[in-house]
Amino acid sequence: MQNLFNDLEELLQQDGRLVANGVLLKNKVIELGLQLDPVLIGKLLSKPGLKKHFFVGLDDVIVFDKNKFQKFVSNKAFLPDSYTSFKNKIGLATGDEFISSNKEVVLAWPYKDCVLEGGQTKDDIKKNEIFWNEILAPEEIDRLFSKKAFTNFQSYTVKGKERVKDFSLEDNFIIKGNNLLSLHSLSKVFSKKIKLIYIDPPYNTGSDGFNYNDSFTHSAWLTFMRNRLAIARELLTEDGTIWINIDDKESHYLKVLCDEVFGRENFVINFIWQKKYSPANDAKWFSDTHDHILVFAKNKPLFKPNLLPRSEKMNNRYSNPDNDPRGVWKPGGFSVKTYSKDYDYPIETPSGKTVFPPKGSCWQTSKENYLKKLADNRIWFGPKGDSKPQLKQFLNEVQQGVVAKSIWTYDEAGHNQVSRSEIIKLFGDLVFATPKPEKLLKRIIELATNENDRVLDFFLGSGTTVAVAHKMKRRYIGIDQMDYIEEVAVSRLKKVMEGEQGGVSAEVSWQGGGGFNYMELMKLNMVFLDKLNAIRSEKELDSLLKDVMRSPFLNYRFADIISSNAEDYFAELSYKDKRTLVIDLLDKNQLYVNFSEIEDQDHEVSEEDILVNKHFYSLRS
Repeated sequence: MQNLFNDLEELLQQDGRLVANGVLLKNKVIELGLQLDPVLIGKLLSKPGLKKHFFVGLDDVIVFDKNKFQKFVSNKAFLPDSYTSFKNKIGLATGDEFISSNKEVVLAWPYKDCVLEGGQTKDDIKKNEIFWNEILAPEEIDRLFSKKAFTNFQSYTVKGKERVKDFSLEDNFIIKGNNLLSLHSLSKVFSKKIKLIYIDPPYNTGSDGFNYNDSFTHSAWLTFMRNRLAIARELLTEDGTIWINIDDKESHYLKVLCDEVFGRENFVINFIWQKKYSPANDAKWFSDTHDHILVFAKNKPLFKPNLLPRSEKMNNRYSNPDNDPRGVWKPGGFSVKTYSKDYDYPIETPSGKTVFPPKGSCWQTSKENYLKKLADNRIWFGPKGDSKPQLKQFLNEVQQGVVAKSIWTYDEAGHNQVSRSEIIKLFGDLVFATPKPEKLLKRIIELATNENDRVLDFFLGSGTTVAVAHKMKRRYIGIDQMDYIEEVAVSRLKKVMEGEQGGVSAEVSWQGGGGFNYMELMKLNMVFLDKLNAIRSEKELDSLLKDVMRSPFLNYRFADIISSNAEDYFAELSYKDKRTLVIDLLDKNQLYVNFSEIEDQDHEVSEEDILVNKHFYSLRS
């Protein structure tokens, strides 16, 4: 396939109509193909490989398969930097065709099988849509997702912070770095070891980091999510689940995407969480007061959710008016509407009155069983002994927990104002714009895990997931690449270890203790991209370009640019094109240091970091 790509590109580059400023015009190529342009057709017939691929012989006639040609040129692997009008369709499909309904449905969208790295350093930096990892060959995918080296190892306990020397699988981990690459690295150690994944990803609202161009906004978000969900599934235990917090904008597409990744048969439920307690009277259409929480299992038949604890309000319904030694109880009905003649008999009350079941009903059991219950003091006739019989239901005999309902009100699971107040109480300011309440995470964690089970959140944000997991004695892993990870999530966990009493601390009787390890993906070309995000002048950009040109980790596909006249080439570019060129020049498989190259002298990794990395990756065995 790669040879066909190369042959076609070489042939098309010779046609002046299809090239502008050295760049092949993908739209134009497809347009001429659909028009059966004789010059283009002649060029394709001149190459045996292309002729065999795009033409079909029917008797003595050769037919050009223009649909196959269009799909081939539209393929991301062919000229990956060219976007076309044929690649902005997003919809439900089976095979090659879009459909309106079908029993087996998957999502089809541009660049579905590519990898969107999705790097950012600050929430308020909105990038143009850039597919940083443009995958052309399987070996490149393997290299991109190979395990990475870590650095800046720190161990946090109530005693303070110290350098990490070794690890245990029982440890908690906070990781700074790209979550896609971190997940692939973690899979080498924690595959099938995560009981619960909870994520609160960007909602693709246009103000959350996915402020991309036109119709590619949706495409980018879907690609971004699919890349991460695919590897996340590999981390789950066989009875594990993933819970995804999302709003209406993408929830339905996300459901179909998860059907594809996890299997439609493994969909568990869509919880509705009431995130606001008052209406937005200034809403343009309707007041949005809820989020969705999609739940998928790795293997649904094996998933056994826990019961929610009984509330004090539920237990207060029980009393003991007759001082029964078995404890508090409440009366329940003794009649049923499913009529049986054998269960329709008169009963005499202690006051001497004879009573019958309601018309059209009968008692719930036979007279023989009724007499046994009566002898066991399980029948109640009211305080005066003259009411129809009721069955005593003892609290110590009922199910000690309740099945979770699909709608969670704000008094059950908290709301946005509560979560904001929790953050302000912790930090004195709203250091994170969209935190989730601890009460919400407590409910999810108690439904999906038991003590010492492992919880993962790879959109760590304000750190609510790991903070609640810590208080509830679960092990956890949190991942975020934002610079504020130490200021917010790490700082929050330090307060938790010190015994802070906000959020759900009182409910779970939290008094402090525990610890966690912190580490960062070891940056390589990512250093240049971080610098690029901070640049605001052309002078700084020109200086960065020169530094990039001296790097040994450049994209080999741009070898023609990396030449003696490169500076003259750069000088003719606009500021925007220079920024794009910096990204293009860097080998995206070298954003971070690969573990396999950790002893390469070019990376200058310390002996101590080498030893700790080796120990971390030995945990699996």
